[in-house]
Amino acid sequence: SYQRFVSCYRCFYKLQPQLTRSIYDQFISQLQASIKEEIQEVKNEGNLEELFSSLDKIVEEAKDREEPAWRPSGQPSRDVRGALAPYLLQHRSHLRRALRRRREQSAGVAEAVLLGRDRIAELQQLLQARLQAWQ
Repeated sequence: SYQRFVSCYRCFYKLQPQLTRSIYDQFISQLQASIKEEIQEVKNEGNLEELFSSLDKIVEEAKDREEPAWRPSGQPSRDVRGALAPYLLQHRSHLRRALRRRREQSAGVAEAVLLGRDRIAELQQLLQARLQAWQ
């Protein structure tokens, strides 16, 4: 404020009050200009105009939604679980399908082994019968 400025430069104000007011006005205008310039530099440097535009678009899109937006619960493990659950469920179903295929393949192989053993037993009986016939 002007009063604070005057209190800092009291001696100068007592001698020339009009000049003090003029200096204060110049000081304020230059300060405002430099602040505006700094803000513009920050906006340009951080690409804030584009970011604010995209934020405005997100806000406009969110107005049409009826369900509430997701918010973190404050418990990171719970939040991660919520984010990973769909992926893990998909992975579980994939693993179950793979397990079912492997079990089917194993059942087929086990059946082939049993058939092979039966065939070996038949051949052994046939061999035994021919051996007895030969003797």
